[in-house]
Amino acid sequence: MTRPADDATWTVLRSAPGSRLLLDFAAEHGIGEREMLAAAGIDGDDVVGSITAQQELSMLGLLADRLGAVEGLGALLGQRYHLTTYGLWGFAMISSATLREAIAVGLRLVNLTFAFCHIRLRDADGRAALVLTVEHGVPDRVRRIVCDRDIAAIRVIAHEIMGRELVAEEVTSTFPEPADTSAYEAALGVTPRFDAAENAIWFSAELLDTPLPQANALVAAEIDEQCRALLQERRVRVGTAARVRDLVSGAPSEPLTLSRAAHELHTSERHLRRQLAQEGTTLRRIVNEVREDMADELLCVTGLSVAETARRLGYAEVSSFSQAFRRWKGMSPRAYRHLQAEASGAGAVGAAPVSVR
Repeated sequence: MTRPADDATWTVLRSAPGSRLLLDFAAEHGIGEREMLAAAGIDGDDVVGSITAQQELSMLGLLADRLGAVEGLGALLGQRYHLTTYGLWGFAMISSATLREAIAVGLRLVNLTFAFCHIRLRDADGRAALVLTVEHGVPDRVRRIVCDRDIAAIRVIAHEIMGRELVAEEVTSTFPEPADTSAYEAALGVTPRFDAAENAIWFSAELLDTPLPQANALVAAEIDEQCRALLQERRVRVGTAARVRDLVSGAPSEPLTLSRAAHELHTSERHLRRQLAQEGTTLRRIVNEVREDMADELLCVTGLSVAETARRLGYAEVSSFSQAFRRWKGMSPRAYRHLQAEASGAGAVGAAPVSVR
């Protein structure tokens, strides 16, 4: 099961509680709120609401510049990301039936969180791990911070949805070992093995299918629907990106090239590329967003077959569509549709179980 490494990471707005958490953390370490907001290009007199991923990275960049000498800065920060910080996403997690289901839901809706890592679940030989890879667009100076933050936050979230501590059997990090590892030990319960091949937090696979104490199928289905609506709301675009999105939505089966988009919008390719960059996106990102949204609707609402959905979205081969869908949702189209049917109480009797490996 994989956390989608899609481009929505950069286009979905991040909620106000996350912004406030960063501002409070900075203040405790001597960095004023106005300075943090200025780094993100936000007027200090404005009420801080949702921010873009790029704005959050700018704030994190200031923390890296000013607090770079603090060992385990990301781990310290990650311990503050409680379920309440995530709003509806947190409710979706806590109302899931099992930890495995919570992880599946969490990764499918991960763009409602503050993660900057591609995350996947590994489950084999009695051990399970959440493996993290920092997204390509994250600047070097904050890559360690966002990775450490996400791993520490995972342990906090697991603790709060299970009602008991997640005992990490091992934590590995691709980053060099710091002089002082105490912040990591406090956040993770173990000292990570640094300079490793991957970033991961390992735990007993038996925990995956343990029932969660606050599981509620009816609440989970209702919250899931609300989360999907919220995700759409936060993806609403303005400016040039919105016009390009309209072009893609109008003819999803026809591949939209930069040259054709520029022609339709009566501008040059260079100017269009620059405008999209200024809005924090690219043509490819917008195309992927539209395809993901339409695939969800065609499969789960309209009920089209996987092959017909692929055709309508412009894929020449079903296999190509299935690969793209796995990147978006972390599972195959059929498994995703089955999971959605189960969540709404409409799962077919005898349907194949969802594979989340």
